Amino acid sequence: MEFSVSFSPLERISRFGGERRQDNGKIGTSGHLLLFRDRVLAKGYWKKVLEEVKQERKASPTTFDKKQLAKIKQERVRWESKTLKPWSRDSPEQKKEFRNLSDIPVKRVYTPEDVSHLNETEQLGLPGEYPYVRGVYPTMYRGRPWTMRMFSGFGTPEDTNKRLHYLLEHGETGLSIAFDMPTLYGYDPDSPRAEGEVGRCGVSVGSLKDMEIILEGIPLEKVSTSMTINAPASVLTAMYVGVAERQGLKPKELRGTVQADILKEYIAQKEWAFPPEAHLRIIRDMMVYCTKEMPQWNYISISGYHIREAGSSAVQELAFTLADGFAYVDLGIEAGLKVEDFAPRLSFFFNCGMDFFEEVAKFRAARRIWARVLRDKYKVKDSRSLLLRTHAQNSGASLTWQQPLNNIVRTTIEALATVLGGTQSLHTNSYDEAWALPSEAAATVALRTQQIIAEETGVGDTIDPLAGSYYLEWLTDEMEERAFQYFDKIEKAGGLLDAIKTGFIQREIAENSYRYQQELEKGERVVVGVNKYQVEEKKPIDTLKINEEAQRRQVARINMVRETRDNNKVEQALDELRKTFKDEKANSMYPMVKAVRAYATLGEIMDVGRKIFGEYKEPPIL
Repeated sequence: MEFSVSFSPLERISRFGGERRQDNGKIGTSGHLLLFRDRVLAKGYWKKVLEEVKQERKASPTTFDKKQLAKIKQERVRWESKTLKPWSRDSPEQKKEFRNLSDIPVKRVYTPEDVSHLNETEQLGLPGEYPYVRGVYPTMYRGRPWTMRMFSGFGTPEDTNKRLHYLLEHGETGLSIAFDMPTLYGYDPDSPRAEGEVGRCGVSVGSLKDMEIILEGIPLEKVSTSMTINAPASVLTAMYVGVAERQGLKPKELRGTVQADILKEYIAQKEWAFPPEAHLRIIRDMMVYCTKEMPQWNYISISGYHIREAGSSAVQELAFTLADGFAYVDLGIEAGLKVEDFAPRLSFFFNCGMDFFEEVAKFRAARRIWARVLRDKYKVKDSRSLLLRTHAQNSGASLTWQQPLNNIVRTTIEALATVLGGTQSLHTNSYDEAWALPSEAAATVALRTQQIIAEETGVGDTIDPLAGSYYLEWLTDEMEERAFQYFDKIEKAGGLLDAIKTGFIQREIAENSYRYQQELEKGERVVVGVNKYQVEEKKPIDTLKINEEAQRRQVARINMVRETRDNNKVEQALDELRKTFKDEKANSMYPMVKAVRAYATLGEIMDVGRKIFGEYKEPPIL
């Protein structure tokens, strides 16, 4: 089905190219980048698919025999009348209605009646085959465990380098680097805006020199690295390339992920530097550059994690994250790339909260939706491009500063749900993270939690072991349908970018967060140690402390970099970047890598963009 929609100039994101545009990277494209709704959130498309999903759930039984289903219904009615009713007179249920964290009503019991429509071969399949509900790989954890990737980064580059080596020595299988607030916004450590924040919530990075120290002694050709960075993601990618070159490696040898999901910043995390159109243009340049130069590098990790941490439900996280993902697919197409060339380099980053079955169902539904849309809407035939591969992290919002040792239990439950949901990579939170950045001892417990699940429980011995659960299969279908309902709402709101710019998505999240808080305050939801089973306690644990020395050292280092570099080369590289930013037809990654090599600072590079692209203010959502 093809859609043709006419837009005014204000309805276009940007006109990123002309006929046969030529990038610095010698990759040509044609056409213009239109608002995402023109292709993915196209008029009528999501409503059509939503109706298909609804009809599928009303289909005649295929797996279950009709006579047996009738007998099951007869038995359930008898049980409700003869067993449940008299029992409930003396021992009533605790609530009139049970609802999960996405506000989905949960029945007291599920039977084959609730999944009688399920066609196992078409809607579930087998591991490593369409629609990938049961896992993206044929052997899953029987072949190898998920990547254990602990979120690490604090203080100075030396502090973080030491922590990375410590975790690798204790069995971590992938690196994950967190950055402080000045770095996340693209400011140098000596900027007035960085005062008091250097090294506080992650490691401080002001130039290539800092990245060289963070990764010192780490063989980048052997280790996969994830960097949680968005607004300046292109600059940090260039720095990673610069470090690799100093290790004698070529960009094509590098494996890892940079988050670079700027859409979720406008939705949830609020760490942007430029207006959305400018950031999307730079992400386009990254996609083109990395497709050509870094074929093993995942250059966008589409993040639902922060959407969830902002207060969304699991259903909202599922829907808004996948909507972002489809938008980036459009971005790649409009940049002149084939979906089969770049889709395997898109990865996802999901949250995992405390509603156990809801989380397992979310991962399964996400894989089915992604595969279905890429196959049917984008006509993708290469199976690698249909795979939704995901990293996951346990919910930071579920951690409590009250009775923090309880967080070990929460993290274990969430990690188990994530594994049963079929993740490819996992970060377990440390029990002290509601207080501070993880201490070494707490990070070790978090890593050991994953290792115990992998080595002692046997949950990875069989693939998708909860498949066939009447409740889980029903809930997977329910979350899928509700996600498509949101896709339809986004289209009605004017498409994804309009839904963000008008605050529609942000309001949906805020309303859900308010509902949940009201339930907590009324005691309808229980958080142990917070609104039930409270105890009086002094500060219960020792925490990691970041002192002012980190800022002093980072300021001294960046001043040293400016004094010892070739400033003429820096100015030439920044001027080239400036011209590239002004030219919508050019690829900004090549001059950015050049600027990084010359030791231009993060702030200097980002300031070039700030002067050209201007600022952005989000809409009010109240």
